Amino acid sequence: MTVEGVDHPVDIVRSARRKKTVQARLRDGRIEMRVPAGMSDREIQHHLAALVPRLERQHRAAPVDLIERAERLARRFDLPRPHTIRWVSNQSSRWGSCTFDAGAIRISDRLAEVPDFVLDYVVLHELTHLVESDHGPGFRALMARYRQADKAEGYLMALSRHGLV
Repeated sequence: MTVEGVDHPVDIVRSARRKKTVQARLRDGRIEMRVPAGMSDREIQHHLAALVPRLERQHRAAPVDLIERAERLARRFDLPRPHTIRWVSNQSSRWGSCTFDAGAIRISDRLAEVPDFVLDYVVLHELTHLVESDHGPGFRALMARYRQADKAEGYLMALSRHGLV
């Protein structure tokens, strides 16, 4: 199946054993979508519209080494390294998030294709939360060390306003 606006070919696999759930994954350069046997083409199109963009963002994010990036930025700005850092696809209103106590950072896969200075800014923002849990004066002072902060914030603001990611 060819779907307009989708970078990968789509294979629909209907399953009599599958009752309600839909699953999609990238496999050998194709999107494989498993659906219940009785699902209508309209329902399949609805699920494709939701799942395919997420899969393609994950595909674009895969080559970016967030661990290496976070370690490099932590060294450069004398910040703690996170216990974990990973791409996530379930953040639609945030660019990143940090669990202070666990040292866990999640970066939205919507940032997979932004310029390096923008991704560095978001990773640095979350690393800074490992020291300062809020956005108070201490946080702002640490973030002010990143020379491209204003430029990155403007870039992210433009993306948000125009719904580009």
